[in-house]
Amino acid sequence: MYKMDSHIHSEYSPDSKSKLKDIFKVAKNKNIDIIGISDHNTVEGSKEARKLTKNDDLLVIPSIEVSALEGHILGFGCEEKIKRDLEAAETIDLIHDQGGLAIIPHPYCFYRHGLLCKADYKELKIDAIETKNARFIMGYCNNKAKKLSKKENYPGLGASDAHYYKFVGDCYSKIDCEKDIDSVLKSIKKAKVEALGKGTSNIRLSKYLFDFKILKKYG
Repeated sequence: MYKMDSHIHSEYSPDSKSKLKDIFKVAKNKNIDIIGISDHNTVEGSKEARKLTKNDDLLVIPSIEVSALEGHILGFGCEEKIKRDLEAAETIDLIHDQGGLAIIPHPYCFYRHGLLCKADYKELKIDAIETKNARFIMGYCNNKAKKLSKKENYPGLGASDAHYYKFVGDCYSKIDCEKDIDSVLKSIKKAKVEALGKGTSNIRLSKYLFDFKILKKYG
């Protein structure tokens, strides 16, 4: 069994300043074995992370967080960039064309482009959903996602959605797999995962958001 944080943002995302080496350090300190650098609409951070960890015990899964018309979708296992602002069904098809999994992050969070606030899950080929996203202020959206996971037998994942490296691993998944990309993807599909962890502190999150806005304005 391994610990995996599948949804982390680096400085390659416009809303994060986290250096990859800082992300790796925190992941290791929290005994996270597998991570996904899931930056917004780019795979450059993921590619660089894989290069830097080529001879490392930390496994980096190729990933991207795509902005579809209806909301956000993780292309977990995708090595190539996927065009943004396409319809969700087309975005998911493009993810599958690369052999990746279409994972829905924060599916019911309307202020963070939760896909299922606008899209009908019954019309989409979803592979998994986040049932424990660490960035929720309240538990309502996570609980709603957990209910859907049980109802439709979607594998449920835990993820930090960290935009600041210190939050890496706040939520994570325990996964029964071999430590390689193909095995990780297959284990998620087979629901050999368990969502664990706790939400990022609202005080710490608010401080980070305030500091980030100041740095963006004056940095």
